[in-house]
Amino acid sequence: MFKKILIANRGEIALRVIRTCREMGIKTVAIYSTADKDSLHVRFADEAVCIGKPASSESYLNIPHIMAAAEITNADAIHPGYGFLAENSKFAQICLDHGIKFIGPTPEMINSMGDKVTAKETMIKAGVPVVPGVEGLLQSVEHAKASANEIGYPVILKATAGGGGKGMRVVWSEAEIEKSYDNAKAEAAASFKNDGIYMEKFVEEPRHIEIQVAGDQFGNVCHLSERDCSIQRRHQKLVEESPSPFMTPELREKMGQAAIKAAAAINYESVGTIEFLVDKHRNFYFMEMNTRIQVEHCVTEEVINYDLIKEQIKIAAGHKISGNNYYPEMHAIECRINAEDPYNDFRPSPGKITVLHQPGGHGVRIDSHVYAGYVIPPYYDSMIAKIIAVARTREEAIDTMSRALSEYVIEGIKTTIPFHQQLMRNEDFRKGNFTTKFLETFKMQ
Repeated sequence: MFKKILIANRGEIALRVIRTCREMGIKTVAIYSTADKDSLHVRFADEAVCIGKPASSESYLNIPHIMAAAEITNADAIHPGYGFLAENSKFAQICLDHGIKFIGPTPEMINSMGDKVTAKETMIKAGVPVVPGVEGLLQSVEHAKASANEIGYPVILKATAGGGGKGMRVVWSEAEIEKSYDNAKAEAAASFKNDGIYMEKFVEEPRHIEIQVAGDQFGNVCHLSERDCSIQRRHQKLVEESPSPFMTPELREKMGQAAIKAAAAINYESVGTIEFLVDKHRNFYFMEMNTRIQVEHCVTEEVINYDLIKEQIKIAAGHKISGNNYYPEMHAIECRINAEDPYNDFRPSPGKITVLHQPGGHGVRIDSHVYAGYVIPPYYDSMIAKIIAVARTREEAIDTMSRALSEYVIEGIKTTIPFHQQLMRNEDFRKGNFTTKFLETFKMQ
């Protein structure tokens, strides 16, 4: 087992990794930018190294500075968390070259799933259902028009190196395609320095359902059931839950086996997530694979009583997984608490937290790095906490979440707590009647 792990991340995920490492008897190293000097992950790690200025490019994305911090602290492994360098194959390769274990998959595995077109081709070969679309990248507007006519409208344009909804456009008719194509390419180039665009059939009334998987260095792969991530705004998830209210035992088994096929196709090692779109007829299609721990991993942990960070570390250290598939024994819902104003188009709201009271009680978990007096910097993602409610049934989990949200007090900034309170009271949400388009018609009261 590793003796010391450097966490190449910040905020709540860095604190989450530190907690598991402490339970496993592993020393930890926090890295931080000058903007994060007062963050709790810096305070709770065994050692902390400042690696640069507030901008991510000068700190959390600065590979030479991170590697220098690992070397001067004698860390024998690096945990990348999520975001930043978590799916950067170059970073994984540099760790490998320096004899420091990257807690995640190999560079080759990251590359095979990082490019959406390559990933789709791999899934087709593995027998995993994919959304109908064009093979390879679009070469021109004329190619896009011909392809859309062949597939049939509506279609969706996606950036091959994309994520978070960047470089993505839904096209409903030929009259829209030229403008959408140009805009998608420009946005992809600006966001990812790669303007490659591909096309798929647009799945109407879709659910976003993902399957958690784990694989080891010995060829074993298992699934750990599903999470429903359909409540999202501009392709950014806001609420996740497990099990999905849309799921049937038969569909869970089919999607679980498809996810195992997907991971096995690249001999995957580490924990990861296979993301699917599921239409109203319960046909499911591979969307992408995230080769890292995800924000919403806590939902799975709560319904199957399974520490995914511990499993990730053990796999990286050469341990075998159990080899069993896992199924939800409880129901869990997670709300992301963002420093945003839900009454003002979710405008970011950085600043100082003057008062903080976090809820507790049976069935409530809070993952957060903030405290009263903490100043939320404007340089990073706006998520400041995750609240997870767990109970025997979905109805009970929603009621627990509603109660917990009513106790959650954060003053000095705006947060998404009012949005989540209203969502938990929404009849369609409570009945499980929603798709990824749900928030397009949801109005704050």
